[in-house]
Amino acid sequence: MQLTPEHEALRDTLARFIDKEINPHVDAWERDEIFPAHEVFGAMGQLGFLGLTKPVENGGSGLDYSYGAVMAETLARIHCGGVPMAIGVQTDMATPALAHHGSRELRDEFLAPAITGEYVACLGVSEVGSGSDVASIKTTARKDGGDYVIDGGKMWTTNGTQADFCCVLANTSTGAAHKNKSLIVVPMKTRGVSVARKLKKMGMHASDTAQIHFDGVRVPQRHRVGEEGMGFIYQMEQFQVERLWGALNNAGMAQRAIDATIDYTRERRAFGRSILDNQWVHYKLAELQTEVASLRALCWQGVAEVSAGQDATRTATMAKLKAGRVIREVADGCLQFWGGMGFMDESPISRIFRDGRLTSIGGGADEVMLQILCKFMGTFPKPQ
Repeated sequence: MQLTPEHEALRDTLARFIDKEINPHVDAWERDEIFPAHEVFGAMGQLGFLGLTKPVENGGSGLDYSYGAVMAETLARIHCGGVPMAIGVQTDMATPALAHHGSRELRDEFLAPAITGEYVACLGVSEVGSGSDVASIKTTARKDGGDYVIDGGKMWTTNGTQADFCCVLANTSTGAAHKNKSLIVVPMKTRGVSVARKLKKMGMHASDTAQIHFDGVRVPQRHRVGEEGMGFIYQMEQFQVERLWGALNNAGMAQRAIDATIDYTRERRAFGRSILDNQWVHYKLAELQTEVASLRALCWQGVAEVSAGQDATRTATMAKLKAGRVIREVADGCLQFWGGMGFMDESPISRIFRDGRLTSIGGGADEVMLQILCKFMGTFPKPQ
């Protein structure tokens, strides 16, 4: 896909913002295991970064998905994985269904302030015992007068401790698992919503992740996104954008790992010469660079499909699968060349190693991606 000067201008502007407003604070945010989402999102909203592909009538720029893809790649410039992921939840995971299917009233109330950064959004899909198996969620929303009354809980919710609203997937009927779910916007200050705990994680430390409980939470039925019973379909649509976003961001993170390793091994010396001068090292880095280039090509094929209004499910699934494998291979391979420093928390490659591991789990595990691809290939066993 051919990028324009406008795409490159966006990349440059975002890169300058990251270098000035985000990277100087990342180490402190990592130690605190949280970053000031309202402050960061507010600054990004003023510059238009949070609404690149969102409707103009809600304050967005109305651009095609290729601009969001440039942003996803460029966010990998941030010196951790947690802050980019939190931004990605705001732009590409918690709000696409709201933007595409939400009523005008609902978009005015929640999407518009998410675009300006006034509101922080989170997505409530995964539950204890229901991660990649979305159809098995237990959270319910029963009708009572003009309201829904929601009971249940959500797990591994990015932005969960700071969010102003959660886009919650809940069972709104007792029908078939793929036809009984709805997406409902729930303000986090609603009575009965509680953050049970802030989760401690192996990586992505700067991103706050929550377990959330819903106990008789009452919200108006007008908070439902689109049609009742279509929530599973809407979430599958959101997953395609989420998975492409993750693959693009991981390609950028992997490139940062390679670039940092080249710089480090060029300066680090052992046995009378730089580590980089060893043939195994520069050959291995060349192999890893080829893997990153292959991943980027697959990602941008998906971007072209989304931008053209085509179904990118197959390509997005392959990109997500490949991204999880590539970031693990790149991070592990590069870390080895850092020696003892690679095992230290303070080194950038150590953080990439920890943060990148989530890619093969979040947004659908590798095994789920393989299952989806087998269905496209006609090799997945049919139910007996």
